[in-house]
Amino acid sequence: MTPPPDETPIGTLSPALKRILDAAAEIKAEPNAAEMAFMARALVQATLPHSDPGEVPIWGRTNGRLTLTIKPDWELDPKTNQPRSVGIPYGTIPRLLLFWITTEAVKTKSRRLELGNSLSAFMRELGLQPTGGRWGSIPRLREHMKRLFRAKISFDVHQETDGSMGQAWLDMQVAPKGELWWSHHQPDQPSLWKSWIELGDSFFEAICAAPVPVDMRALRALKNSPMALDLYAWLNYRSFTLERQGREQFVPWRGLAQQLGSDYSDIKDFRKNVKPAIRKIHTVMPGLNIEFADGGLILYPGKPAITPKRVRPKLSPKDPA
Repeated sequence: MTPPPDETPIGTLSPALKRILDAAAEIKAEPNAAEMAFMARALVQATLPHSDPGEVPIWGRTNGRLTLTIKPDWELDPKTNQPRSVGIPYGTIPRLLLFWITTEAVKTKSRRLELGNSLSAFMRELGLQPTGGRWGSIPRLREHMKRLFRAKISFDVHQETDGSMGQAWLDMQVAPKGELWWSHHQPDQPSLWKSWIELGDSFFEAICAAPVPVDMRALRALKNSPMALDLYAWLNYRSFTLERQGREQFVPWRGLAQQLGSDYSDIKDFRKNVKPAIRKIHTVMPGLNIEFADGGLILYPGKPAITPKRVRPKLSPKDPA
């Protein structure tokens, strides 16, 4: 079974919902013309914050034995010469950046990623329209590029062995080197020098080890919601693994909240936001087979956005599961 469609009257369609319906029509008409993108499996299992956690020295999320922590970089305030936190990446823009980074790293097999000669061209690759002003997409992208590229991401795994608790960890800097020469006041103007970033060695290996394939057309349609982006990547990952295993999975709301929504203090608020997000995802992911149940979700074997036979030639021999 699948969740019922959103029955919004046609005359009241918002631009975001119209974008989802347009993407759904395109995906249904040309299912094999997917614009392939990837997300690192570890960042599907434990995700970035949805909203700004504020000026905190560390932020984290735990999913089972896996704990994700993010530490912001620090810089000197040019006006006061005092140290200040760059901040934790949050929301939709860092997620779109991570999809782009993982996709480019998988395709090029290189730690050095070319960002292009103009800001507007790069933003179009992310599915963003360049807008200025205090709350425009250009200053928000600039801010979150700095937050994400300079952050240190860590994964910790705890497991009991022989009666004692063992621990494994991996600390990674996202992009310890890079150059950005774009004009933020004239985003269409090509720069004289190329903009690029170089991924940290451990981060590059982690995101390329077992990436989750998704359809970029769906990402562009869901780009306004960090919850929808997280759920879309996770549902693709779980649909593929359950299809291989040939069984369904019950996912309690609290377990899903620990993975995707620890920003929510009330599980009822989390559930209330997840349900419409899943309805939108089902619109752009017709192979999704999911059912709302008492206390959670039942996810059945289904067809992911990108079928495994189309992915394997582009990945390492290790399966994405």
